[in-house]
Amino acid sequence: MAVIDSLIVFVVSLLIGAVGIYLGARVITNSDDYTYAIVTALIGAIIWAVVSFLVGWIPLLGPLLALAAYVAVINFRYPGGWGDAILIAVIAWVAVLVILYILSALGITGFEAAGVPGA
Repeated sequence: MAVIDSLIVFVVSLLIGAVGIYLGARVITNSDDYTYAIVTALIGAIIWAVVSFLVGWIPLLGPLLALAAYVAVINFRYPGGWGDAILIAVIAWVAVLVILYILSALGITGFEAAGVPGA
């Protein structure tokens, strides 16, 4: 049962993270594809986890490299270059924080989401 619970938490967290990326991409690039945002969030979460595992232990540099890898995924998946990718990531992070705060205040979920670092 714990595996199923973990899977449900991961899927819901991923969908929340994808909402953030969707909103960021919608504002910055006029992209209107939530499925694309879900795939981006999934790839971003995987890349973040791998880079964090490999170099996350290095103070300051490890987390910065993981964040850069996450932004690189957004840059690769959406048009506009690095500046737009950074803006999408910032908007995604803020949007997910707001969503998680609301859900947490309602007692629906904890304060975390897959697919958006630090959220």
